[in-house]
Formats: sequence, structure tokens, C-alpha cells
Amino acid sequence: MSPEAPFLSIVIPAYNEEGRLPTTLANVTSYLARQSYASEVLVVDDGSSDGTIAAAKGHPGVQVLRRDHRGKGFAVRAGALAARGAYVLLCDADLAVPISEWEKLYAQLVGGHDVVIGSREGLGATRQGEPWYRHVMGRVFNLIIRSVAIQGINDTQCGFKALTRAAAQDLFRRIRIYGDDAPILRGAAVTAYDVELLFLARRCGYRIAEVPVLWNYGTETKVSPVRDSLRNLRDVLTVRLNDLRGRYH
Repeated sequence: MSPEAPFLSIVIPAYNEEGRLPTTLANVTSYLARQSYASEVLVVDDGSSDGTIAAAKGHPGVQVLRRDHRGKGFAVRAGALAARGAYVLLCDADLAVPISEWEKLYAQLVGGHDVVIGSREGLGATRQGEPWYRHVMGRVFNLIIRSVAIQGINDTQCGFKALTRAAAQDLFRRIRIYGDDAPILRGAAVTAYDVELLFLARRCGYRIAEVPVLWNYGTETKVSPVRDSLRNLRDVLTVRLNDLRGRYH
């Protein structure tokens, strides 16, 4: 990594986010301007058909990576591999977790962890505005994840995650489901790439920490309860199948 590389890279995947992205980028860039370290913001456009790219380019210092529409997992991977910072923070385009919560994750990174995930569960976590049925769906899905792929993690799906650059480069190169050959998709595609990422992190011996955060439910969420639940279930089962087939060696 060159001496000019930033301390922090923030990766934001975006699909048809022209409405929410300007506010998110204003909050992120304002926060970063108050910090003493160098940083970069990478918006990865997931094949948007609206003005997402123009919205992102309207903010000085924000880099835009344009990719085909292959889903959130593919977009996050592209951004993480392009990131130059010593630490890589992943967050959603709606900034459901306030950017200042990064400080909680950073404390765990400097404490020796390689992968730190924001959690909407457990003591200290706050979920604001979430319908009860969505919370129930999330807990059922987490039970499936713990039974099939990863034990001991209460919330794999929160979009707010941080990694050391070394861990990010290694793990995202190992990802298979949303790797270079991921198929072109139609419509919004929320994926369970997080499960594969954390499965690989544990398999490779990386130190993982789960940190309770503040999370705000977005009323403009693109999640489809039926379609995305089925897609996410498929992703979890694919992780287990890939492992049995030896694809992660």
C-alpha cells in the first residue's frame, strides 16, 4: 500500500438510489471532513437505471465505480477490492446505521479484530421504526444461518461492517457466489453475501467481533419479503454446498 493511501475507505453499494444517496453522502463527507485522517468514499453503482451516478458525482471527493447489475454482494465486493484504505467500512446507501457508529467498530479493529460487524441484536443495540413482522422474519433467518452455516453470530445481515484492508482483500477474493462470474439480475436484489463473507472469515481464522449499533428501519426499503427471503435462503444453502464441494480450499 502506497504512503498516499487513505486511512479509511468507505464503500457504499447503490442501486437506483438517486433519492436517498445525496443525504447519505452529505452526512458521510461532513463526518469525514471533521476527522484528522485521510479517507476515501467509493460508491459502487449496481447497474442503476435512474440518476444514481449523477447524484454520487455531485459530491466532491466521492469516487464512482460503475458495474453491471449483479446484486449488492457483487457491488460490495467490487468496492472492497478497489479500496485503498488501511480499514474498509461497508455501509448501505440509506445510511440506516449513522456513520458515527464507525467509531465503535474501529475500537474493535485496533483492539486486534480483523472483521467487525454492526449488530442490531443484543444489549446496547437499538432498532428504530422496524415493523414487528420484519424483526420476526430476521430472527427466523438468523436461526437458519446458525443451523446451516455460521454459529454464534446474532446478526449477519446488518449492512454496517468494517475490515482491515488485508482481511478485505483476502476474503472478497475468496467469495464465490457473487464473484466475477455472478449473473446479471433484474430488479432490486438484496443478497446474503454477508453469510459467505463471515463463513470464510471464520474458516480462515480471522478474528471477528460483533458490536451493537443504532439502526433505523427505512420505509423505502427495497427488500421484498418473499423474493429476497428465497434468494437469501438459496445463498445460505449454496455456502454450505460450496463448502462440501471443497470450493473454499
